[in-house]
Amino acid sequence: MADAAEKQDVGDEAVAFDSWCKPDNMSLAEWIENSRIARFESRTYDWDALKFQADYDPKYSRSQMRYIGLGAAGAKSDGNVIPSENFTFSTMVLPAGCEGPSHVHDDVEEVFFMLKGRIRLFLDYGGETAETTLNERDVVSVPPGVYRGLENIGQEEALMCVMLGASKPRIPTYPSDHPLASLKRG
Repeated sequence: MADAAEKQDVGDEAVAFDSWCKPDNMSLAEWIENSRIARFESRTYDWDALKFQADYDPKYSRSQMRYIGLGAAGAKSDGNVIPSENFTFSTMVLPAGCEGPSHVHDDVEEVFFMLKGRIRLFLDYGGETAETTLNERDVVSVPPGVYRGLENIGQEEALMCVMLGASKPRIPTYPSDHPLASLKRG
């Protein structure tokens, strides 16, 4: 667990997060249930997070459902998410025929994991373009600085997980009594 609170920029202010530290006045079960679990039944579809794009052209209408952090869709606040320490995680509902306009994240990689449906993903980097189709259970990791956009090419709504994060997580460790703890890593 972290010894001190970490800082994270939220909007124009820096906010201290120590959500990895179990409060002394809570049991492990209370802490996990009340601050580290985001249940589907308590989530809401946020069709307004990208409303400015849909107002420009209805083909850009899509919904974000946040689980960890605010993501990068433009939400200013959401008191119903797990605090984001190193990455954000949300789902996106993509109506049939909708588009996600080409955009870039210069600071983080972005991961799309298709839960349902098919999208056409288009990429642009340094004047070179690429295009591919992502189907159910396909995943793509788009590095920082690469433009990306998408289109739901299916006849039905598509659903994907979206994750934005740090460049390289630490290698995990295991409990000392677990068989994997003694394995050498390359």
